Amino acid sequence: MAKTVIVVIDGFGIGAMPDAGALRPGDLAADTCGHVLDRCREAFGRPLRLPALGALGLGLVHPHPDLARHTRLPVAVGRAALGYPGADTFAGHQTMMGADFSKVTVARLATHLDEVTKTLEDAGHRVELLGGKPLLIVDSAVLVHDNLEADPGINWNASARLEDIGFDGLLSIARTVRSVAPVARVIAVGGHAERPLSESVREGDAGTVGLDTPATGFYRNGGLQVQHLGAALDHARQLPDLAARAGIPVTLVGKAADILACDEAVRRPAVPTADVLAHTLEAVRAEGDALVVANVQESDLAGHQQDAERYGRILEQTDAGLTALTALLAAPGDRLIVTGDHGNDPTIGHAYHTREYVPVLIHRPGIPGVELLPDAGSLADVGATAAVSLGLDPAGLANGAEIGRAPATEA
Repeated sequence: MAKTVIVVIDGFGIGAMPDAGALRPGDLAADTCGHVLDRCREAFGRPLRLPALGALGLGLVHPHPDLARHTRLPVAVGRAALGYPGADTFAGHQTMMGADFSKVTVARLATHLDEVTKTLEDAGHRVELLGGKPLLIVDSAVLVHDNLEADPGINWNASARLEDIGFDGLLSIARTVRSVAPVARVIAVGGHAERPLSESVREGDAGTVGLDTPATGFYRNGGLQVQHLGAALDHARQLPDLAARAGIPVTLVGKAADILACDEAVRRPAVPTADVLAHTLEAVRAEGDALVVANVQESDLAGHQQDAERYGRILEQTDAGLTALTALLAAPGDRLIVTGDHGNDPTIGHAYHTREYVPVLIHRPGIPGVELLPDAGSLADVGATAAVSLGLDPAGLANGAEIGRAPATEA
């Protein structure tokens, strides 16, 4: 029996990729990990307490005075390029699970208003421009708009107060938009707000206009409902389906439960970090083989809020959970893989994701010593490496190769 657990610390980058400044030149200075460590030491008067991340080798791939430079754990450590354009949670997770997301279409809603409006009207909805801006209000309740949390043009949102429309009604509108949207995902977001959503609309980068979701109060008022409607993918060639077909139980935790497809998976959606860690530990304690994919989302939210101190506290909370996971995943063949999906530097001066390398920290009981891995060219290589740890053939994935091993070529 063996278990493989992938913990994605959302928005946890370890330094800008070479093309990080293509959209915003200042992003070439992005370093989520380093800047959070620096800011928190200044704010707290002490270094962040990250013993588990230190023992897993974070300081080996991101040297910093506040991170351990040595470990006695049996680990393999490296970093991964993203392997998809921009910096986006949905594209990051789909890529990590083995999808080829290198051809994501980037488009502002403004360039497709006529097509989206006609499709919604043909479906029986009433559609208006909101105050002459390039976003739509549907049935006086749902805003269809550019997503402002990812790079411009990667995603669109359909957002509503649940006081105004039920989530099923919102989701129906989002699915209609998805039918003609050329972007990576359309996100249906319903929550509770004290004021009309129109009061939280703002301009973003590159001519985008959308809802400032954190400003609405959705994240703090409880009752948040989210569903991610992604572009068409061959989910049968992603890691969760590959594992499930091999008879390995699959559990998706946190945001991973919202955005990854696998009919056989047990889903444990959650936003609070304590809940994400509790669900992950519960899945690991179950008997038998397992693939668990968990997303710690609150780190990403802290990045969007440009709150380095909150980000640091979430890292410390996550670290405590990693300590417990490391202790549980102690049998030969078990694997704990800690990584990220993009960066989200809370000191960079804007509230968008940053295009950074992410750590790849692999705890591998039964293989003594520390191995320094070569850079992975894509997050898909993380999924392929996890497949190998489960005894699966990574060729069953649409994309990716085991880290440190070149993909096979045809004769």
